[in-house]
Amino acid sequence: MTDATIAPPRRRSYRLAAFAYFLVLPVMVLLVGLVGYPFVYAIFISFTDAVVGNAGKWIGFANFAYLAQNPSFLSSIANTVILVLVSDGLKLLIGLGLALLVNQQFRGRGIVRSFLMLPWAMPGFVAFLAWRLLYQPIGGGLSLALQALGLNLGIVDWLGQRPTALPSVIVATVWRGFPFWFISILAALQAIPKELYEAARVDGANRWQQFWSVTFPGIRLVVIVTALLSSIWTANSFENVWLLTQGGPSDATMVFPVLAYFGMQTQRIGEAASVSVATLPVLIILVLLATTLMHRDED
Repeated sequence: MTDATIAPPRRRSYRLAAFAYFLVLPVMVLLVGLVGYPFVYAIFISFTDAVVGNAGKWIGFANFAYLAQNPSFLSSIANTVILVLVSDGLKLLIGLGLALLVNQQFRGRGIVRSFLMLPWAMPGFVAFLAWRLLYQPIGGGLSLALQALGLNLGIVDWLGQRPTALPSVIVATVWRGFPFWFISILAALQAIPKELYEAARVDGANRWQQFWSVTFPGIRLVVIVTALLSSIWTANSFENVWLLTQGGPSDATMVFPVLAYFGMQTQRIGEAASVSVATLPVLIILVLLATTLMHRDED
């Protein structure tokens, strides 16, 4: 076969490839402009002493050294880790339990499913303001409910004292976020072939054995992806803490986004950017861990 007969197909393949790149070029430009540039600029500015109206100068790791000695930053690390681990663990338990329940056949299942999605459908601003009203020490819904149950704890400032502030934020965060786990796991449950359960019952497996041998392998990949997304969203969540406690009392609920916001209020954008950049290693580890688990699951 001569070069003359090979060249035309090659030219056509090059043209098709060039046309394909041309089609995705607008999307790539949009991604670079909206995601890539702000991301790189945030990393760059975190190594400067920039303030609003002044580009500042390069100071290396000075911002990060200051953060390492800042008690608020150290508190934000512990609070963010606790918030993510505890709230996502509770979301998993609640979402899995409700998904297993709603996956059964019963009258009014569609209504129950829609009702359980209300916390996720409600705007976060409205949801957390409602929880703030529930947590009011005098006349709040939680205090009234406890009194109706015969638990008279007196006046409890749920959001204004250290022992109860972070647990209160966690409860509101779980209520707002469990529907995402619920609907994700429910979709995975409905994709599991019923023949697998019938085969497990024929083999004499009880419900617990069916869960570990059929249900859990069927939802494992979805749980990993949901855990990754929920962890990132929870670690970067701002409105839940800001609307409830604004990081107080005494940094008891201080998290990374709120600390970065305080840095922006002081107009020290270099220092504020360093707070956000400091979270990157944690998020990268989460993504790598989830990706490794997904690949292992596929293998």
